[in-house]
Amino acid sequence: TRERAGFEVRDVHPTHYGRVCPIETPEGPNIGLIASLSTYARINEYGFVETPYRIVKDGQVTTEIKYFSALEEEGHAIAQANAPIDDNGVFVNELVNVRQTGEFLLLPPDQIDLMDVSPKQIVSVAAALIPFLENDDAHRALIRA
Repeated sequence: TRERAGFEVRDVHPTHYGRVCPIETPEGPNIGLIASLSTYARINEYGFVETPYRIVKDGQVTTEIKYFSALEEEGHAIAQANAPIDDNGVFVNELVNVRQTGEFLLLPPDQIDLMDVSPKQIVSVAAALIPFLENDDAHRALIRA
């Protein structure tokens, strides 16, 4: 019940990335218990929430998009959607910001497996409509969503 739900149930978890919006949740006793799907998230045939990624092969971002559950995503080096790439899909920088197994790292492009499809992939449709969300104070974003 909502009266017994502790912080660990209500808190944002790394596996929510691209699957459950960390911003859009009601205030009051239901905070963190009611959630919205992220913009590109989908439910697979087994009931798991999946999020899409662009496939990276040999340091080149392909047009192929594949959906991953949190378990399938684990261990992959994932670049941010706004990582600079050239017209051929090759990363411009020698080291790219990635997240891998809950850590944020700088890796060379040939060690990257996946890339986010959009910077708005982490938030819900309602939160994605907030102008300049990435520059907003967290409390202001919560109120607007």
